[in-house]
Amino acid sequence: MMKRLPFLAFWVLLLLPAMSWAQENRITGRIIDGKSKDPVPFASIGLREEGTGALTNEYGFFQLAGLEKTNTDSLIVMTLGYERTAVLIKRGATEDLIIELKKRVVELSEVKVQGGKVKNLGLGAKSNNPGEGMIQGLPGSQYAFFIKNDKQKKLGNVRTVSFFIGENGFPREPFRVRIYKADGNYNSPNTDLLTENVVVSASRGGEWYTIDLTSYNIPAPTEGFFVAMEWIVGGDKFYSTNFMDNYTPYGQIMRPTFEFKESRTWSYTIGKGWNLLTLANGSGQRYNAMIKAEVDMIK
Repeated sequence: MMKRLPFLAFWVLLLLPAMSWAQENRITGRIIDGKSKDPVPFASIGLREEGTGALTNEYGFFQLAGLEKTNTDSLIVMTLGYERTAVLIKRGATEDLIIELKKRVVELSEVKVQGGKVKNLGLGAKSNNPGEGMIQGLPGSQYAFFIKNDKQKKLGNVRTVSFFIGENGFPREPFRVRIYKADGNYNSPNTDLLTENVVVSASRGGEWYTIDLTSYNIPAPTEGFFVAMEWIVGGDKFYSTNFMDNYTPYGQIMRPTFEFKESRTWSYTIGKGWNLLTLANGSGQRYNAMIKAEVDMIK
């Protein structure tokens, strides 16, 4: 079930100067749509050389610490539905930046069913009993699980995706659903298949939470695809990955599964990119995010 983020009064932004880092060395600004001038929420902002980053809130505002390692750096802006943008940043305070993004044109191929029947096919995690452990992300981070088409069935569109939300933490906090092709380095997540913002919120934890995606007409690649949870922030919650001492974890917690002998889960951190998780239990079963999907199977 879709849930709109609560509206927060604009005055909370006046609290920004009270953040813990030094005022003389910070970067603040706003990300907007280059055509409509509307704010772009939940965009990732990363400094290439510093290896740090932050996430915009629902109004497009962001802030993060300034340069420490170099005199100049590239501020990289990446977000769903827009072209990647780079801005040159110099050492010292850089405040009230306005960065305009250009919409990215995405052409999705149409799936045509000719002379066949369409049935539902479940892929990914099968168990209803999560393994020991918790998966929790920083704002802007993601965990992506590869939904593998093991039997090479002929696939149509993605119907639903499901996440096993833990009972601990704050299971009702919103998160963004991401779906990717496995076309990055070493078959990591890369190209977005879901090109619209789908921000959802579970009603409770300790069970599967399912999102209906049939209206988005997402074609499922034959080899499989990644389904990811992206942690987001709202209102006056601004975080930077290089201020861990001041970061208080919040948000939902995913649970892991040990159903597979191979690592199918990748983690993403702003400023550092994607990394494959290779943890395993005593039986050699790999630690994976507990995620599944339903797709059309064409017979």
